Amino acid sequence: MKKMILTTTALALTAGMALAQSQTIRMGTEGAYPPYNFLNDKGEVDGFERELGDELCTRAELTCEWVTTDWDGIIPNLVSGNYDTIIAGMSITAERDEVIDFTQNYIPPAASAYVALSADVDVASGVISAQASTIQAGYVAESGATLLEFATPEETVASVRNGEADAVFADKDYLVPIVEESGGALTFVAEDVQLGGGVGMGLRESDTELRDKFDAAIQSMKDDGTLNTLIVKWFGEDVDTF
Repeated sequence: MKKMILTTTALALTAGMALAQSQTIRMGTEGAYPPYNFLNDKGEVDGFERELGDELCTRAELTCEWVTTDWDGIIPNLVSGNYDTIIAGMSITAERDEVIDFTQNYIPPAASAYVALSADVDVASGVISAQASTIQAGYVAESGATLLEFATPEETVASVRNGEADAVFADKDYLVPIVEESGGALTFVAEDVQLGGGVGMGLRESDTELRDKFDAAIQSMKDDGTLNTLIVKWFGEDVDTF
């Protein structure tokens, strides 16, 4: 255990030195979680976090480029220096904060929700799908229901459609357009659940100067109202704002 901690620390320090020598900040995202982030028809990162991240880089006077990665390796790849930030719909949790650092949140704590094919699904004892390594998966694992994990959010919804799972549990912001576009085939069930401390940018614990720059940029967008405008643009009028 001690050796593992020392190795992680060494990787973080090495990555921090590489950042200090580089003028370009690499923004790591999943590219598969609309409307937070997704790949558009040109294969480019798009969505709320692309627009937000570009604005934050402008305000922080940083040159930034975008990097996509699978969700299940998104924290290890940050620590090892494959990119310099995580901006990927990641909720701030105490467990994650032991490994990486976070900026202040740029989305308030939001609801997680269940979606199923039938309104009478028992989410307390049924088979519930969730994306692996998410706060929703952790919640289901402790709820008494049977957890069925998938690598991507699309697979969690597909598991409900094909009968593998009774319901999917995910960010409600992600599920709303899917339910609306299902033509009545999918429906919200049970009550919403509040999880996490909002969504923030993840950074290596050694990159305090970079964290402070993004923190200041996020705060400036909160202060002038542009962050709320951006949230409403991508998530709709009924979304929680600052």
